[in-house]
Amino acid sequence: MRLLVAGMLALGAASTAYAPGAAAQAVKVQPGAEDELRAVYVTSVEVAEGGRIAQAACARCHGANGISATKGVPHLASQRAAYLDLQLRAYRYSARVQGAMTGAVRYLSDDALVKVAAYYASLDPPRPAAAAAKGAPTRSDPVQAGKTAAAGCGGCHGEFGISATPGMPSLVGLDPKYFVAAVNAYKGGQRKNDLMKSLVASLSAESTNNVALYYALQKPAKAQTAAAGDAAAGKAAAAACSACHGDQGVSGNPATPSIAGQDAQYIAAALLAYKDGSRKDDSMKGPAAGLDEKAMGDLAAYYAAQQPQPLNVRRPLTTAEWTERCDRCHGANGNSIEPLMPRLAAQRADWLEKVLEAYRTDARKSTAMAAMSALMSEQDVKELAAYYARQSAHAVTYVVLPPAGAKRDK
Repeated sequence: MRLLVAGMLALGAASTAYAPGAAAQAVKVQPGAEDELRAVYVTSVEVAEGGRIAQAACARCHGANGISATKGVPHLASQRAAYLDLQLRAYRYSARVQGAMTGAVRYLSDDALVKVAAYYASLDPPRPAAAAAKGAPTRSDPVQAGKTAAAGCGGCHGEFGISATPGMPSLVGLDPKYFVAAVNAYKGGQRKNDLMKSLVASLSAESTNNVALYYALQKPAKAQTAAAGDAAAGKAAAAACSACHGDQGVSGNPATPSIAGQDAQYIAAALLAYKDGSRKDDSMKGPAAGLDEKAMGDLAAYYAAQQPQPLNVRRPLTTAEWTERCDRCHGANGNSIEPLMPRLAAQRADWLEKVLEAYRTDARKSTAMAAMSALMSEQDVKELAAYYARQSAHAVTYVVLPPAGAKRDK
């Protein structure tokens, strides 16, 4: 199927698949026998019949004019007909399961579903949601926010989290999950350090996450400090550590820190703390118990000499960057011209959130949507839903082209 945007046209009933009540963008489609496009080819009589069925079976939830007033229930007015038909049949044949919808369509024929889909597509679109009030708080760039919040950390932990002070750990190269867990351990007293506890006490959960993200995205480098131990001797002893901390100290487990390039004095001090019990961790207590001071120094020297590696951490996309990706399939500002692709513009924000969460958790199946939504944070979902709910929805009229090679009247 090839689509050609024809622009804004005044269309006669004889040439259109259905005629919306408002001026509509016209899109030409090639005729064909494809069952999935049947809803595009209906007549005005069939649209009227679809309206009667919709009022009886659908209006209680989706509104008299396809504009929902119920939380979590989508607007159907001016949605793309072929998409609606496809989803209605998915409910009827249990490819999608939802109690109310399954019950509503169970006794409707495929022909009736086509007409209902075309009816809703023919209605005027809903109005966009109101924009947020001026002065309402908006989310800042989390990386920049993390950099700002981390400004006070540089004096001890070095610029960009690369330590230049013996005994002070580098913060670069740590997985955000580990970083957050460590900060929370200082807050809760599981890690004993009065200075650290006082410094992190005022950090909110959001600020902690932002700082963790900022350091995780910095270019990793070795601590700019000297190591006193024997790195060659430490390499042999490090074989027992690789199961948790990874080959050459680069961990593949977010819960276990990478120690490649870490300050040697800090590593040795941490091992001693695990050995004497002043720092608690059951997985570290046993390995540290068998080490003497020299072995600790050698291990620390070995790991300090290793090159830390970049983390597989994604810089969050802005809402503008997300919408640019979404618009590739769903049309400019969420106004799809593809019959089988839903319009997002002016849809209920709570419904859009619900759908994106369903794709994120694989409760709703789509390879493309699962891949896209898996990268979204909860905040991304909320902001995307709010963005598309505020966009103006455009109706679309599909113009059926004559078959290739057909004679035209002169």
